[in-house]
Amino acid sequence: MKGTVVERATPLSRGFWLVATLLILVLAAAPWWLGRGELRLIAEFAYLIALAQMWNLLAGYGGMISIGQHAYVGIGAYALLILSLHAGVHPFLAVPVAGLVAAVMAAPLSRLVFVLKGPYFAIGTWVVADVLRLVMANVPALGGGSGESLTSVIVGVPAWEREAVIYWMALAAGVGLTMGMYLFLTFRHGLALTAIRDSEAASASLGVEVDRVKLLVYVASAAGLGLVGALIYLIKLRISPDAAFSIEWTVLMIFIVTIGGIGTIEGPIVGTAVYFLLRYLLADFGTWYLVVLGAVAVVVMLKAPKGIWGWVAHRYDLHLFPTRRRMRLGTKAEAAAAPALDTVANGAG
Repeated sequence: MKGTVVERATPLSRGFWLVATLLILVLAAAPWWLGRGELRLIAEFAYLIALAQMWNLLAGYGGMISIGQHAYVGIGAYALLILSLHAGVHPFLAVPVAGLVAAVMAAPLSRLVFVLKGPYFAIGTWVVADVLRLVMANVPALGGGSGESLTSVIVGVPAWEREAVIYWMALAAGVGLTMGMYLFLTFRHGLALTAIRDSEAASASLGVEVDRVKLLVYVASAAGLGLVGALIYLIKLRISPDAAFSIEWTVLMIFIVTIGGIGTIEGPIVGTAVYFLLRYLLADFGTWYLVVLGAVAVVVMLKAPKGIWGWVAHRYDLHLFPTRRRMRLGTKAEAAAAPALDTVANGAG
C-alpha cells in the first residue's frame, strides 16, 4: 500500500551533496598538494561566498536591503586587531571571537536602523558604517587613519602552518555559513523569515514574532560578516579604517548575489564563480574591468531579474539546496514515519 510522503531532499540534491562532500574532503587536503597562490585563491573564493551568503540571508530571504553591511566586516577586522595585538589573544582564536564581537555590537545598532523602513533602512545602515569608520580613524591607539600592521602577532607561526590554518578557516567559513543558513531556512524561523519578507503585517497577524526574527537574522548576519572580516585581515595583515569599512565590500556582496540569484542559496556560489571568471578574463583591461562588471550586472538584471541561478531554478525546477517540502507517493511505512520526522524538525526550529 502507498501513502503520501512529505520530503525536502530530491534525487538531484542528494547527488549534489555527495559530490560536494567529496569535493570538500579533497579541498581540505589541499595544503599538502597545492601551492601558496592556489590556496589563497580558494580561500578568497570561500570567504566571498560566506560574505555573499550573509548579505543574501538578510536581503534575499529577510527583505532587509542593506548597503552598510561592510560595517561588520570592519568591526570584525578591528576586533581581531584589538584582541590579537592589544589583548594577547592568539590570532587564530581571535577570528571566531571577532564574530561574537560583531554579533554583540549588532544588537544595539539594530535599534538604530530598525526604526527605518525601505530605502531609509538601506541609507541608515550605510550611515552607521561610515560613522564607525570615522570613529576608528580617530583612535590613535588603533593606528588612526593610517591603520595598523598585524605582522607581529603572526610572525612566530611557521609559514606552512599559518597558510594551512588560514585556508582551513576560510574553507570552514564558506561551507559552514552556507550550511548553517540552509539549516536555518528549513526550520520554523526560516519559514517565518520568508513570510516577513513577503509581508510583515500578514506575518504578524499569523502570530510570527516579526521583531524577534528580524533581530535574530540581523545579528546572525553580523556575526558571520565579523568572522569573515577578521579572517580577511588576518590574510592581509594590515588594517586601516578606509579599507576595513570600505563600501566596496557591500558592493561586492550585492554584485555576487544579484548576478548569481538573490533569495537562493545556490546564487552566491554561482555569482562568486562568475565574478572570479570575469576578474580572470579582464585582469589586463584596467578600468574597463569595472565597466564590464557593471554592464554584466545590468544585463543580468534586465534579462534574468532573479539572477542566473534564479532563472535556471525557475525554468528547470532545479534545487541543490531545497528548502520547500514536497509531497510524493511512498510506502505505507514511509508515510507513517514522515509526520513524526517532520514534527521533530519543526520542533528543532
